[in-house]
Amino acid sequence: MRALRVGDRALLVEVSTDEEAQALHADLLRRRAEGSLSAREIVPAARTVLLDGLDEPARLAARLTASRLPPVPSRAQEAVEIPIRYDGPDLADVAAHWGVSPEEVARIHAATGFRVAFCGFAPGFGYLTGLPAHYDVPRHATPRTTVPAGSVGLAGPYTGVYPRASPGGWRLIGTTDAVLWDHARVPAALLSPGTPVRFVPAASA
Repeated sequence: MRALRVGDRALLVEVSTDEEAQALHADLLRRRAEGSLSAREIVPAARTVLLDGLDEPARLAARLTASRLPPVPSRAQEAVEIPIRYDGPDLADVAAHWGVSPEEVARIHAATGFRVAFCGFAPGFGYLTGLPAHYDVPRHATPRTTVPAGSVGLAGPYTGVYPRASPGGWRLIGTTDAVLWDHARVPAALLSPGTPVRFVPAASA
């Protein structure tokens, strides 16, 4: 683990894996909640966590780099269920890449318990981890110019739902009517880092 100064009051903490970033993020949120850490923002990414609004960043950097990362804690929070139709244009390609049928892709995906590792790309877009590494799929070499809102895609180790129409290179396996981002909702984002997620096939929803 490495902690880098960012300006006068921030740190960027680098770790080796997604799992370590999730564990660090959860631990920092716990410390802030119990009052042992003062930070205005704690923002996870794939292999980093940014802390902003720190009073003594140098002292915290020394403490963090001298400590061990805890495991990702189990969460009592109920999973957010996202209804899905496995009707994406890349479903057959993903099935071929996995060496299974399209129906088996749907079964595997729906049976997986996901967790939001971090958010980005667009408001409301969560990068979900949970599929084993042998199910990683490559992005399209040439991204689509428009991916419809509600498209559910795979890229590398992640699953994600496009909250609005945008360009994108993920492999699209399904669609959902779930609203990922709504300015009138509190909070506006359906998903936040650490949230458990399950996809529920529409036929059984």
